[in-house]
Amino acid sequence: MTTSVADRVFNFSPGPAVLPLPVLKKIQEEMLALPGAGASILEISHRSKAFISILDNTKAALRRLLNIPDNYDVLFLQGGARLQFSMIAMNLLRGSTVPAQYVVTGSWGKYAVEEAKKEGPIEVIWDGKKDNYNHLPTASEYSIRPDAPYVHITSNETIQGIQFQSEPNTGNVPLVCDSSSDFLYRPIPIEKYGVVYACAQKNAGPAGVTVVIIRKDLLERSQDNLPGYLNYKAHSKESSLWNTPPTFGVYVVGLVCQWLEKEIGGLAAMHALNQKKAALLYDVVDRYPDLYQGHAAKVDRSLMNVTFRLPSEEKEKAFLTGAVARKLDSLQGHRSVGGIRASIYNAMPMEGVETLANYMTEFAKS
Repeated sequence: MTTSVADRVFNFSPGPAVLPLPVLKKIQEEMLALPGAGASILEISHRSKAFISILDNTKAALRRLLNIPDNYDVLFLQGGARLQFSMIAMNLLRGSTVPAQYVVTGSWGKYAVEEAKKEGPIEVIWDGKKDNYNHLPTASEYSIRPDAPYVHITSNETIQGIQFQSEPNTGNVPLVCDSSSDFLYRPIPIEKYGVVYACAQKNAGPAGVTVVIIRKDLLERSQDNLPGYLNYKAHSKESSLWNTPPTFGVYVVGLVCQWLEKEIGGLAAMHALNQKKAALLYDVVDRYPDLYQGHAAKVDRSLMNVTFRLPSEEKEKAFLTGAVARKLDSLQGHRSVGGIRASIYNAMPMEGVETLANYMTEFAKS
């Protein structure tokens, strides 16, 4: 049995998520034998010239896209954001008597706190739990200690559908950001961050690879008594080759970067496109407020994950059934909150968003 592009659904999965069609075609084209290598990317050594070239080119592409300064390193790790929740605290907090500060804006922020507490003192300086994580804080709602080891935020909460559209000002305190679900969705001023980390399977590549962008002076906090894999300094020293890296994942992230550069025109163009896509869906939500009850405050709405509920589970089931019939897939909200969630990451084509917006309008009118 063979499949074609015509067999593909519009995949609104929150992750692993949709990849650009040109990237999938390139993977398909090169799967049997990577050009010049005589073998698949799944087979070649991570020490081979072919893979080292892929690794170097992917790093260089990320540096260009994000305008990463020379005093930052780019690491390719494994374990996803869950492992980074621990590694951040192990490397930047261990041994400190001063608490790291966390801004908790949703489910993933809560998970980050739970892991960090195992390594050192933590202070949650803002928590949106009382409002069911439907908005972000203003700067006046929390206070940053000038001696804090770092301040941690989650740039985009996939479950609740809220997103920072700009960076909070943390002064000289390193800002650490879990950007797993919106990595590469817009240009960001890297110099405002100490660490940016992202598991790739939501917006930048396949499951299995995690990107860590870290300011080099922070590497000196990594203590030698850390287990080797959990030590940022070890990975930096060996250029992400301390152990066998996720070779296929790095390869695909590189192809996604090429797509962003050559076909989209860079991150500013990608941001503009993401704004247009999200506006299509939020416009329908706002036109039919009696049916579509958006979760996030308008000012903090995510461009990546559009979340809303319908008045009853019966209507939500009917909505999802009709969506599947139109090849609109994986719109069920997270199991912890229910409702509807449309994940419209970079690779979701405009056609998919337009089809969903038209269906939402049709469903509302019916």
